[in-house]
Amino acid sequence: AERVNGILKTEFLLSRPADLEQARKMVRESIEIYNRERPHQSLKYKTPDAVHQAFYRHKSVNLCQD
Repeated sequence: AERVNGILKTEFLLSRPADLEQARKMVRESIEIYNRERPHQSLKYKTPDAVHQAFYRHKSVNLCQD
């Protein structure tokens, strides 16, 4: 969690929000980008969303085969 917070602060939340609603929107959009668009070196340059989907596709195939 600490790594994610640091990345959010240094890469995404570069401007100061005008109010709480704008801050929430900025964080929500940043998390979407982090999970769906930003490749991660530790995931062999895949996005967390792609790895997550592949895991559950593989898991559901295994369940159907049992």
